[in-house]
This record gives sequence, C-alpha cells and structure tokens, in this order.
Amino acid sequence: MRQKVVVLTGAGISAESGLATFRDANGLWEGHDVMAVASPEGWRRNPELVLEFYNQRRKSAQGVEPNAGHRALVDLEQNYDVRIITQNVDDLHERAGSSHILHLHGKLFESRSTYDESLVYPMTGWELNLGDLCEKGYQLRPNIVWFGEAVPMMEQAIEEALTADYFLVIGTSLQVYPAAGLLSYAPHDTPVYLVDPHTPALSHRRNVTIIQEKATVGVPQLVKALLEK
Repeated sequence: MRQKVVVLTGAGISAESGLATFRDANGLWEGHDVMAVASPEGWRRNPELVLEFYNQRRKSAQGVEPNAGHRALVDLEQNYDVRIITQNVDDLHERAGSSHILHLHGKLFESRSTYDESLVYPMTGWELNLGDLCEKGYQLRPNIVWFGEAVPMMEQAIEEALTADYFLVIGTSLQVYPAAGLLSYAPHDTPVYLVDPHTPALSHRRNVTIIQEKATVGVPQLVKALLEK
C-alpha cells in the first residue's frame, strides 16, 4: 500500500505563476478592502463590485500556467498517494494534472446559488454578472468561502491529515485559520516538510524539515528526495 503524502498549499505557489497573492500587509487585495470583496456583508452592500472583482481574478487565472511546483506534485504520484489540500481558489493544481485536490476556500471557476448553496455550476468563461440566475431563479455568486462563512471541506481535510505519512506545507504562512490548524491533526511522528522563503515558527512540532525556497525551486528538490526514498 502506498504511503500517503498530504500537501497543504497556499498563495505562495500560485504567486509564482503570476497570480496576485491574497492580500498585502495593509489588508488590501488588488486595491480593494478585503472585507468589501470577500465577505457576506460586502456582497450585500455591493454585489456588482464583488462580481467584477472575481471576474478579474478569473480573467487573470485564465492567462497563467501551472509552474514547476505544481508539476512536481504531480510527479510525486508515481510513488505516493498524494492528497492536496489547497487554500487557493484557482485551478492550477487541476491543470497541472494532480489527481486528488480538496479546495478549502472554494473554486474560482464555479458559481453557486444565493438561495440554495447545493446548486453549484462550473464556469467555462470568466464573467459572472448581475442577472445570472440559478435554476430556481436566484442570483448566482462566486462559489468562494468568504470571511465569516463556514469552511465546508474542513472536516474532510482533517480526515486526510489524520492519516498522513508525510505532511508538506507549501507557500503558506500558516496564518489563516482554520486551514493553519490542519497540521496539528497530523500524527505527531509524521515528518513535516515546509517549503517557503519566509518560514513560520513550528515550535510545537518535531521532525520538521525547512526548505527556505520558493515553491518552483523547493518543491522539485523535495519531490526528488521523496521519490528516491
């Protein structure tokens, strides 16, 4: 039976493909107050702004390609059962070819009903506008988990973490909860590999290997080492 590698990825891996990271130090995202474009309150106040914001994110995402970090994780499937848990809403892991991807914060290329959240629709283009309705006649919104909303995939992510033989943390500051807490569910003796130029403190874990590199450099190095085990 193959050993299981659980991978938690964050904005850092997408940034190297040219996508803007989630927010900068002053809390702005592409010039917008994060709460104005990524909260239920922002949606109620100005749905047109929110729709346009995500239209631009989709347009940007369609113009970039998976990078060496994404592709190396696909290579890891040669010898391991690889489960990717991503905080990213883009589809770069899918386009790279990874087999098992769990999106904690939703998917950029999906819309869902504002009336019935089980009504989810794939998007092929980048535009979602006021007047685009679900089959029950209600406005569609981005299928994104906003601030203040529950993270529906969290329980499944915890189940994956509980059975990890290896746990990889790539391109995330481990600051956004509940995602940042996933590492605490991995068995205590599970080797942890952290790939990021800016390494967060992990004093509560033993058996941590830090690779202080960006994802396009550090992930291929790490995957090569794991495949040689």
